[in-house]
Formats: sequence, structure tokens, C-alpha cells
Amino acid sequence: MPAPSSAALYSAVGDALTHYDLDIDAATLTRRATVRMPAKVQYAWPHPSLPCLYATTSNGGPRVPSDINHVSAWTIAPDGALSALGQARPLAHRAVHMCVDPTGRHALNGHNFQGGGISVHRIEADGSVGAEQQQAGLDYGIYPHQVMVFPSGRTALIVDRGNKAQDDRPEDPGALRTFRFDDGILSPGQVVAPGGGYGFGPRHVAFHPTQPWLYASDERTNRLYMFRFRDDVLDAEPAFTRETLADPAHTRPRQIAGPIHVHPSGKWVFVANRADDSTEEDGRKVFTGGENNIAVYAIDATTGEPTLIQHADTQSFHVRTFACDPDGRLLISASIKPLGLRDGTGLREVPAALSVFRIGADGRLSFVRKYDVETPGGQMQFWMGIVALA
Repeated sequence: MPAPSSAALYSAVGDALTHYDLDIDAATLTRRATVRMPAKVQYAWPHPSLPCLYATTSNGGPRVPSDINHVSAWTIAPDGALSALGQARPLAHRAVHMCVDPTGRHALNGHNFQGGGISVHRIEADGSVGAEQQQAGLDYGIYPHQVMVFPSGRTALIVDRGNKAQDDRPEDPGALRTFRFDDGILSPGQVVAPGGGYGFGPRHVAFHPTQPWLYASDERTNRLYMFRFRDDVLDAEPAFTRETLADPAHTRPRQIAGPIHVHPSGKWVFVANRADDSTEEDGRKVFTGGENNIAVYAIDATTGEPTLIQHADTQSFHVRTFACDPDGRLLISASIKPLGLRDGTGLREVPAALSVFRIGADGRLSFVRKYDVETPGGQMQFWMGIVALA
């Protein structure tokens, strides 16, 4: 039997969560086992100190109603194998995102429909999911898209994307909404909405590992923001705003900024640009154009200013998640679905994929290889993550 990998990659397609060994030196993936979740995986998060992975699942999805929703815990073996830990806990509504607080005592789920909100469950000493902690009525905004906890562990954050104007419906403004977080109980905090939230559509945020800096991707305007904070209080306006696209003057339909991560060293920040607009050709969906890449920014060590240095083509369509390995030597992106592409070779289908990049000493990405991922029955590769192994 091969020696255990130092890291495991997990990829979710529908309710199937597949474990891959990740060889960081060789930049290769080896598929191992697949476990079935209570329903389709929406997001997952590792415990900060225990060998456990937490997953939020639902039989719904974007524009699909749900009536089966859970958060569950899974033990990670030294070789990366997963096994169920305790009982899956029901959720009232589908969660679009989840996280575990820095102390490892609570799992937080972010819900974007039926009024939106945050649900909080205790994590027991053995890592299993405990009871839900009831919250008082709070304002979570129009479209919560991510829930995070500040590095201090004292403040939770909802990334409220808002909604763009469409047809006869006016724009719903976006915001960053904070909540004091005391032993699992939330209370009102701060609302940051530059310009009243109009033209502000944040999707995801990432914290710098050592500085009081928050970086946010704007899904609706394809921008990157950097906010400073003190004692978990965010500045009212971003210190820096940058474009995410290589060609922002020619934005195509369904071109949206996506996930964001800061490199473990704090030297670079990465943002995914996603596009999947299509047309019908002979009964097949064919890509009509746009950018599918990872934008790489160097971070000024003194000011936190991000400077764009690269766009790296993912050679796939619509990257919903990506991750760096714990040492920050590789970046792997996960595209959600296949799509037809017409190029010099004719019309071909590009499958959903895991695209592997090496991260250079200057932060630039070098494409290494791509692994096709099967998405049967129109399912999507909705989440992927990398976890360090003991």
C-alpha cells in the first residue's frame, strides 16, 4: 500500500464526495474512495484542530426548492479516508456556504433563501455536530452568499451579495454584515455598504493570515476589494479596488467573479473569473465566450494593496471552488460542469475538471495538468477542498 499523502483533496458531485491522494511534489491526484452524503454537497469545511470534515447538504440547489437539508461530520483517517461521525443534524433551509469558527466549537451555515440567515450548531468534544443554538431575529440582508468568522473568533460575517437589476426588478444593494459572536450566539454588529450597496455585489471574502486585512470578490461587478479593520470593525470604504478581468471593457453575459483565497504566506491573493454563457448548436450547449481564469495579485506587505500580475487560464468552464495545498505550493481549481467549445479543431466537449497549477516563488501559476471529472445526470462538481493530513 502506498504511503499516506500529506494532503487529501475532496471533490463533490451531487451527493458523492470523492477522496483523492494529493502528491504535492509530483503535482498529481490519485483517486481513492467515494462516500455518499445525506444529499447533494453544497459546501464543506475542515475542523481547525481535529481530523474532521463538516459538510452541508441539500436536495435543492440554485433555483431548485429543497426539503432535505443537513449538516454532518466526517472523521478523516490518517490516509484521508472519510467515515461518518455522529448524527447528521437537520437544517430548516438549504445552506449555500458553511464554516467552522477558529476555536472549533461551532459550525455556522449561511442560508440565502426563505429570508436568509445563519444557523449555528455546537461541535462536541469528539468532533460530532451537536444541537443548534437558536438565534434572535437579525437582519442578514437580501442574499447571504457566504458566512465567515473573523480570525479573533469574536465576530461573524455575512457576505450579502444583493441582486442585479433585471427586467422590471430594481437592483437589491449588497453589503458586508457583521455580528458579534459570543459562545455561539449572534447579536447585531455593523453594516458596510459603500455607495449604499448599489453597484456593490460581494460574493466571498478571505482574511489575510497575519494582518487586519479583508479581501472581497464582487460577483456582480467583477472587482476585488481590500478592506482594513480594527478590533473586527471594518472600514466603511475599501482601501483599494481592482478589476478582476483581463479585458473588463468587453464583459460577456454571465461573466462573474467567484471564489477568493489568500495564499498561506500572505503574499498573494487569488480570484476566480467564471463564464459559462452558451448557445444551442445541434442540440448541444456551446460556449459563447468570456474569461475562465484565476487572477493573481501580489500583496504589498506594508499597505495590503493588491497588484494584478497574472491571469491563468483554467482550461475549463465556471470554477466555483479552488484551493491551495497547506504549504502553498499548488493551486487546484474545480469547474462545475461540461460545456461544448468550438475552436480550430471543430466542436468538442470540455468536461468538468480539476486543474492543477504550481505556484511559483513570485506567486505566478504554471498549469501542470487537468483531471476530467464525471458529472452524470446533469449534476455539478459543486465543491472541492484540500485538507492537511496528520
